Amino acid sequence: MRLFARGLADGERVDLGGLTLKLRVNQRARRISLRIDPRTGEAVATAPSARRLSDAVAFARTRQDWLAERLAARAQTPRLDVGRRIAVLGETWTLVPNGRRPRLAGGTLSGCGQGEVDAQLVIRAIRQAALERFRERAAAHCARLEVATPAVSLTDARSRWGSCSPPARGGCGSIRLSWRLALAPFEAADYVVAHECAHLVEANHGPRFWALVRALVGDPAPHRAFFRREGPALHGFGRAA
Repeated sequence: MRLFARGLADGERVDLGGLTLKLRVNQRARRISLRIDPRTGEAVATAPSARRLSDAVAFARTRQDWLAERLAARAQTPRLDVGRRIAVLGETWTLVPNGRRPRLAGGTLSGCGQGEVDAQLVIRAIRQAALERFRERAAAHCARLEVATPAVSLTDARSRWGSCSPPARGGCGSIRLSWRLALAPFEAADYVVAHECAHLVEANHGPRFWALVRALVGDPAPHRAFFRREGPALHGFGRAA
């Protein structure tokens, strides 16, 4: 690990005052950026070229507090232990690993493992509940927008909470949503559903688009702030430490 930003290369790691920073080159990038890799939990600085990696390190030094906060948020992701209570779609589930067929009743998720909690079984149950609820919310938002309800599917995207494919002539369009939205407060998750439904009408982020979003869910600012603040923890859920 290098201590100084000299002769830096793609994939190299540098020490940033006790914080490890991984350097990446992406020639398609238009600017230097910082993020927390949701898979590895590493702080990553990306530059458009190897020549600008030293600039990326310098920029990261100015954002050390921000990086530390994001890493701390990820570290607070709850472990999936026996009896752990997790919030899903605004409801609390208690994990009871007494089999391998997930069953949700009375706030208890039974059958999520044999003796120990199996994260994949928990995720399977969350995805099932999320898809049902998100389809309901998409139908409600689209009714208000007076557009056909789109096909709704789930993804585990690393960088986007949702995406929308506007309808072709005579079609109904489709939206894809991260299943991890189910781990957010219901109002925040519903904002993302509404956001993607609004794209069925306005395929941009102009004033008319945001007016539609506000008509559906009110001020989006608190929800956007939540995902900026808590996104790393949501992405860390159920992943190996």
